[in-house]
Amino acid sequence: MPGLRDIALTVEERDKNQFFWVILEALPSDAAEAIHYTGIYCAANPQASYANALVMGAHQLRKLADPDGWAHSAFHGLPMGR
Repeated sequence: MPGLRDIALTVEERDKNQFFWVILEALPSDAAEAIHYTGIYCAANPQASYANALVMGAHQLRKLADPDGWAHSAFHGLPMGR
């Protein structure tokens, strides 16, 4: 079984009323004071509200987790930085 991944979800307002969910993963670090994250997936299309983007991002995050681990095939976002 693969190790656990430190994953987070956030929402960015890139333009006025253009909200994108972003799934982040923690970067390896020895720093105890802070956790640094990098974006790994983001919404392909904006939502009109923060709440809608958050719900859509949470839905995609749930689809990524399956009994066998990280299910990339179930995902409908754009890869970032990978």
